[in-house]
Amino acid sequence: MTTIILTDWLAVFLPDSDIGEALLQIVVRGTVTYWFIFLLLRFFRRGTGQLSISDILLITLISDAAQNAMAGEYSSILEGVTLVVTLVFWDFALNWLGYRSTLFQKIGEPEPVLLIKNGVLQRQNMKRELITEDELAGLLRQQGVDDLAQVKKCYIEGSGHLSVIR
Repeated sequence: MTTIILTDWLAVFLPDSDIGEALLQIVVRGTVTYWFIFLLLRFFRRGTGQLSISDILLITLISDAAQNAMAGEYSSILEGVTLVVTLVFWDFALNWLGYRSTLFQKIGEPEPVLLIKNGVLQRQNMKRELITEDELAGLLRQQGVDDLAQVKKCYIEGSGHLSVIR
């Protein structure tokens, strides 16, 4: 009980060093790390609208690996809150900019890719998106399509979901 009473509460809530410098460093670290991970995932990953085990593992490992790059050695609540606010800010800013600007919309979300045209698999596009024929067939079945001949066009959207035109 005496440990709780004798705790340096100011140190719990405020950084040990110069508060302005510590918070600016966290904002810069969070910003750089956020943009690096965003661009890395944007250009090298696009799922099929579902989280697989490898996707969950990737997200967990990235968050663990990025934690030290973003936070350094912070120990106060204010520093942790500053980092979270920085990450949420960039997430909101990208969504807002994507809504307002065509350029940011293209950066933020990939263009749809044609996977089936007039019942014919577009294998080159499937290969580029790393979607197997079995995986695509399963996704089509989820949408009530059991025969490729029923599909006029099928796209994988920027979100990873399929859109099917019969």
